[in-house]
Amino acid sequence: MVEVQPTRMELIKLRRRIAMARKGHDLLKMKRDGLIMEFRTVLEDAKRAIYEMVDKYKKAQQKLALAMAADGVIAVKSVALATEKPPTFTLKKKNIMGVIVPVIKREKVRKLLSERNYGVIGTTARIDEAVEAYEALIDAILEVAEVETTLKRLLEEIDRTKRRVNALEYKVIPEMEEAARFIMFKLEEMDRENIVRLKKIKSKKVKVAAS
Repeated sequence: MVEVQPTRMELIKLRRRIAMARKGHDLLKMKRDGLIMEFRTVLEDAKRAIYEMVDKYKKAQQKLALAMAADGVIAVKSVALATEKPPTFTLKKKNIMGVIVPVIKREKVRKLLSERNYGVIGTTARIDEAVEAYEALIDAILEVAEVETTLKRLLEEIDRTKRRVNALEYKVIPEMEEAARFIMFKLEEMDRENIVRLKKIKSKKVKVAAS
């Protein structure tokens, strides 16, 4: 309050700033609510993706255990070593209400039997099924990585937007409104002092004229 200049021009400027702050507060609340809705949608996708990934992991483990028990550890390891090409993917970006989130553009890891790098003649159906199950698992892992990163970015932006909304609502706007009330009080006080001063001057002039 010590730094506030009690002038009408300052009051006009302050009222404009208050109006802008209120508008910004409303816009930020709309953004926050929109981000929360988007977060809930992505959260459902994440739950589905994680559930599918866990299910595929269990199936892949079962297929692998069966292949190792029936065909031997060496046969399974030889197939694993023959598959040298890692999964390829590119990261792109998507804008969700001002939040940049990753989009994983990937080639499907699951391949046809003829596209695999090992000789299918020397393997069994059990090994082929285990390979297929792990290919499906890798696809699921990449999908989970995408949705989890999106959730993290959205959550960070929601938290940041909430802090800005609260700062405007509970600190910035109330302080500016208090400053505006202070200026109005000072201006009214000055007006009263001026009225009293004018009355005194008028009274003196009347007395001088009468004498």
